[in-house]
Amino acid sequence: MRWGTAAVVAAAAVGAAVLVVGRRASERMVRPATAVQESGPVVVRSLAPGRVTFSRGPESLRPGRWAVEWADGGHAVVEEVLHRDEQSVTRRLVRADLGTLTPGTEVRFTPRVHLGDPTEALGLAFTDTTADGELGALPAWRLDGRRGTWVILVHGPESDRGQTLPVLPVLDRLRLPVLAVTYRGDQGAPASPDGLSHFGETEWRDIESAVRLALDNGAGKVILYGWSLGATMVLQTAARSAWSYAIRGLILDSPVLDLPASARRDAARAGFRGVAAELGALAAEGRTGVDLADFSRIAEGTDLRVPTLLLHSPADPIAPFRTAEKLAAAHPDVVSLRAFPGAGHATLWNASPDHYTELLRRWLTPLL
Repeated sequence: MRWGTAAVVAAAAVGAAVLVVGRRASERMVRPATAVQESGPVVVRSLAPGRVTFSRGPESLRPGRWAVEWADGGHAVVEEVLHRDEQSVTRRLVRADLGTLTPGTEVRFTPRVHLGDPTEALGLAFTDTTADGELGALPAWRLDGRRGTWVILVHGPESDRGQTLPVLPVLDRLRLPVLAVTYRGDQGAPASPDGLSHFGETEWRDIESAVRLALDNGAGKVILYGWSLGATMVLQTAARSAWSYAIRGLILDSPVLDLPASARRDAARAGFRGVAAELGALAAEGRTGVDLADFSRIAEGTDLRVPTLLLHSPADPIAPFRTAEKLAAAHPDVVSLRAFPGAGHATLWNASPDHYTELLRRWLTPLL
């Protein structure tokens, strides 16, 4: 009897430990904080007119255009690598927006090149508006244009509408009206009833509300454009919305197409690997009630009917590139896959801003 009791107690203890590990591993998946992806710290070695030298590391060697941020709200923007040696990397300094860079300053590289709203960041006129979501008002930036086709921009988790700022200039040059939208859980938007993210399974209905807002304000057609899980929401909307007839095209930047794999990878980013990562994915399903495997129909493009630009990186640490390849191979008539080798998750524009912008321009022009 004593042995039986001990076994029961031991099993209960193991079960409790499993639940605790799973819950901890799933926390970032179901409660994504609004935060910008950051690198490890890099030290400023020296400065000269139009250039800054950093300690050498993977972050300071990243190609493209990046922000560097430091304590007390400092923010600057750097571009191409001008020189490198075994100890340091010199990059072109585009501008210093906030604070003062000095030798010895410890900085972090982030994709947040632009700060503020469209006017503050880019000098583009906009108005604040709201979409009428099922949980309440959803704030949006509206930028006017002369075309009848509107573009609806959907940021990813751990980000906000600022993620959409880099693509606004090319959309403005194409005279496309734009809505940069929010969804449940965003700052200023209603919270999800359970306070958790649902991997787009419920959030897509907020994107549908933005589609209705565009149509009610004169849009003839809409193009949905999303990053990361925002791209997942775009696919959900195109497949499920009663207004899907109005969707002219989709742009998917680093889309999360294999939700179980991405959930495991996200748990690994938080330090949970192997069995712990698997427990995290299972716990995320249990806490949200979302069957991650049920997304396979949408991820496979079964309901895909409109031109789709798929932008992805083979090195993406969150969303497996192979799933994007499978989607493009299965639907070559509508899906155009463009790879950004070496880029991170949802930082494709940063890795190659001019190339990214030109791809958008060329792909969008025939749809106007």
